[in-house]
Amino acid sequence: MKNTFKQISITLIIAIIGGVLFSFLHIPVPWLLGPMIVVLISANITKRKFVWPRSIRNSGMIIVGYTIGLSMTTTALHEMVLQLPYMFLMTVLLLFFCAGIAYLVSKLSDSDYRTLLLASIPGGLSQIIMLAEETKGINLAIVTITQVIRVMIIIIVMPLLVLVPMFADSGSVGTSTTTNVVRDLSIASWNQLFPNILIFTVICILFALLGSKIKFPTAYLIGPAIGTAILQAYGIEGPQLPSPIINAAQLMLGTYVGLMLTPNQIPRKIKTFGLALGSGFMLVFGAIGLSILLTKLQPISNATALLSLAPGGMDQMGVIAHAINADLSFVSGYQLFRTFFIFFAVPPLIRLIFNIADKRKIKHQSQS
Repeated sequence: MKNTFKQISITLIIAIIGGVLFSFLHIPVPWLLGPMIVVLISANITKRKFVWPRSIRNSGMIIVGYTIGLSMTTTALHEMVLQLPYMFLMTVLLLFFCAGIAYLVSKLSDSDYRTLLLASIPGGLSQIIMLAEETKGINLAIVTITQVIRVMIIIIVMPLLVLVPMFADSGSVGTSTTTNVVRDLSIASWNQLFPNILIFTVICILFALLGSKIKFPTAYLIGPAIGTAILQAYGIEGPQLPSPIINAAQLMLGTYVGLMLTPNQIPRKIKTFGLALGSGFMLVFGAIGLSILLTKLQPISNATALLSLAPGGMDQMGVIAHAINADLSFVSGYQLFRTFFIFFAVPPLIRLIFNIADKRKIKHQSQS
């Protein structure tokens, strides 16, 4: 126990150094990227064991979930319902694009298409790995590494992309879903938190635990977001969180992601890394293309559209959207829809496709 506490403390110190360093260098979302990158480098160049419990990551997700829930006002939720056709269209187009990437990579490598298809689907890491474990003939190592690298590429690239002039206009354009709920967190006062924050804290934790118990996708994020939205619907106003709390949540998430990848997990390191990086960057370009299409269909900013369609996690995209003043309710709505769609619709669909392919293969072999 004492040794574990020491390892966690060292990891925390390294993460804080990363956050301070990236803040000093004025790198976007410094308390997410700084701990992630510095901890990743430290863990891979030293023999010291770094520890960051999942419970700390989950605590950070609860905070981010609460922040997302604040943006889900009645008006925003009504507008999200109106967006459902566009959400479905963009999600399906993104999945077709992922299937095309998997097919291309399978032709350039000796990897199985099924493995690469699961590796390319931009769903929750745990859900995709769970699906891969339950599917016969899947190389779980390739799926895991490709998914982890994809998440890390998105987390690193998206904050940098939103600084490009093409996407750095999130504050000037919005939709009717944009509300005044998401304000500059630096003006939030600590004494404004109480007493309502106590009610929201209890509800967020309860909804996170309940979501986890019933196997909700990204339960520690979606649960608090739903609980916060319900309280606000009943007229209880949720207070804005001060910047230090948001920074702490980013550090909790970034540190966990930084420790997800270690060299000894990677088979055929150069080739696997190359394929994973290539498919990850192709997904980024695909998301950029779809975001441009979305801005033609909806009166939203380029940055909001990009973060809405970015094939990353809703927690990371929510943090970035919050930091750059993008339309958080719009981003969260699209990311939430894709998460549910991939969690509920994609697994049975993939199993059906694989079963049909197996039957055709057996039939073809019997005829020959």
